[in-house]
Amino acid sequence: MSDSAAIIKRLNRIEGQVRGVARMVEEDRYCIDILHQVQAIKSALSRAESEILKNHAHHCVAEAIKTGSAKVQQEKFSELVDLFEKTKR
Repeated sequence: MSDSAAIIKRLNRIEGQVRGVARMVEEDRYCIDILHQVQAIKSALSRAESEILKNHAHHCVAEAIKTGSAKVQQEKFSELVDLFEKTKR
C-alpha cells in the first residue's frame, strides 16, 4: 500500500469516528463517553499528521536537498518553520 493510500485509509477511519461522535451527541450519550471518543479522534489525527510530515520530509525536503539549490532548500525549510509556528498558537 502506498503512503498516500495508507493516509487516505487512516483519514477515512477518522471521518467515521467523527460521524460516530456526532451520532453520540444526537443521542444525548454520556458526556465522558463522547469526550473519550473525541480524544481518540485527536490522537488519530495527530498520527495522520505525523505520517504526512514524514512523507513531506522523505519526499519534498529530500528532493529540495538533492537539487542543490539554496533557494529551494530555504523554501522548504521556511515551510516547516511556518508550520511549527502555527502549532504554537
